[in-house]
Amino acid sequence: MPLKDLPINGKKVLMRVDFNTPLNDQGEVTDDARIKAALPTIEWILSQGASLILMSHLGRPKGEKNLKYTLRPVAERLSELLKEPVQFSGLDKAADLKPGEVLLLENLRFNPAEENPDLDPGFAKELASVADVYVNDAFGTAHRKHSSVTEVPKYFRQKAAGFLMEKEIEVLKRLMENPTRPFVVILGGIKLSTKLGVVKALSDKADKILIGGAMAYTYLKDRGVKVGDSLVENDVEPFKTDKIELPIDVVAEKHGETATFSVKEGIPDGYQGMDIGPETTKRFCDEILKAKTVFWNGPMGKFEDPRFSNGTFGVMQALADTDAYTLIGGGDSLLAAKESGLSEKIDHLSTGGGASLKFLEKGSLPGVESLVD
Repeated sequence: MPLKDLPINGKKVLMRVDFNTPLNDQGEVTDDARIKAALPTIEWILSQGASLILMSHLGRPKGEKNLKYTLRPVAERLSELLKEPVQFSGLDKAADLKPGEVLLLENLRFNPAEENPDLDPGFAKELASVADVYVNDAFGTAHRKHSSVTEVPKYFRQKAAGFLMEKEIEVLKRLMENPTRPFVVILGGIKLSTKLGVVKALSDKADKILIGGAMAYTYLKDRGVKVGDSLVENDVEPFKTDKIELPIDVVAEKHGETATFSVKEGIPDGYQGMDIGPETTKRFCDEILKAKTVFWNGPMGKFEDPRFSNGTFGVMQALADTDAYTLIGGGDSLLAAKESGLSEKIDHLSTGGGASLKFLEKGSLPGVESLVD
């Protein structure tokens, strides 16, 4: 049932959000984008006369209480954004919440049962016991079979996706079912193994699949190209389709020295491929500018190093310049968009890289399925 159809006046709403935000050494939030992304759902629920219990994870505390990963700074930042006090405590405070009040629970991953529900089914039951309605607006974790994502909803008759989740799914369904063509997919990053499924799934949907990043070297080696000391997954067999375009030149490094090599000549021993080359960048950009729909996940190289950022930022500029509908997913790709200053030129910045890939591969997600009886 859509969130706006749920009768929530006077009720307690338990909402899964994705507040997995970066903190600095002083424990301050350095990027509040994920908090802001949840605000429309939070503000609407409060405007309907409900009280709200928020739950999230932060980082990887490995099932132990580690205050390095406390959500207290997030509660403080959320309070500033809402211009209302946000309580930060345990479940025991939920019973006293009045309509319009907000409580953020401590990091779910301090309990090992969050990531491993079978360890303690009672954890999900306890979370569910404090509320009347369940809402999931954490698209970034919707591909995880975690207690707060797939087990807690089992205890609710009234449950719904938040506005952010709804929007993410709507955009991805558009890519899967009716993309305006030509539809170009750009995939990068380190491991081909994590994206092999989506390459297969999109081979039927996309008109072109442009592959860069370290995952390209596994493809190139499979085609008999010399890749020097580049990162390769030797135990992964690349999925083959004539829609795939690979780099035709690469920027490589050896002992701090950089050089550009054509794929025809190969990468000499001792050199490690670090970025797509200028000819590849131009070729990829030309395909993007001809497209009507573009999906991008994963950088073209080690863009954090200015010597190897031209490929990623070149592709980003093409996405900003094209008239196509553009969608970016994945933390590194979003970071590149932010650092390039071109974020506002992109039509949709997905809050979940892994979740978006899994949805494109499978057509659904555990966190979405759990909202349907």
